[in-house]
Amino acid sequence: MLLNLESIPHFYKNYIKQVEETDLIQALRVSGNRMSEIAHSIPESKADYRYADGKWTVRELLCHMIDAERIFTYRALRFARNDKTPLAGFEENDYAPQANAEGRSLKKIADEMARLRASTIDLFEGFTPEMLTRKGLANNNELSVVGLGFIIAGHETHHRHVLVERYLSDKK
Repeated sequence: MLLNLESIPHFYKNYIKQVEETDLIQALRVSGNRMSEIAHSIPESKADYRYADGKWTVRELLCHMIDAERIFTYRALRFARNDKTPLAGFEENDYAPQANAEGRSLKKIADEMARLRASTIDLFEGFTPEMLTRKGLANNNELSVVGLGFIIAGHETHHRHVLVERYLSDKK
């Protein structure tokens, strides 16, 4: 199913524009595989690295990605099931310190990310074409189920680029 970018709130368009695939399931698979490969290759010695003061550590960044994917999939599930209840937003900077990132190894976090993406793909594969077109309100923004799927792939792609360029680059 093709996505109409006109129907996507401005904040999320930058994520979606980073997704090259036009098929949602393929986009989720490709971004998930790329992220899994990188996440599983990060040495534990980098776990608490921050590229600047006030920025998340590598572990915190990965946990943020997990939290965001869970929230986006929850929204997609609610909207696909035709739940019209407006959903609240979430403040990522409030979630990050509560994620117990420092209490988990990079391997455990990377494994969790891979399992979560497999579950996300299972969820979206179970949606009918009609369900994918359904919409709902989250954080006062109208979003479609298919739009949320592409946001998941784009959000991960965005943070993967940040991870590679700012956290793992040899240019630091």
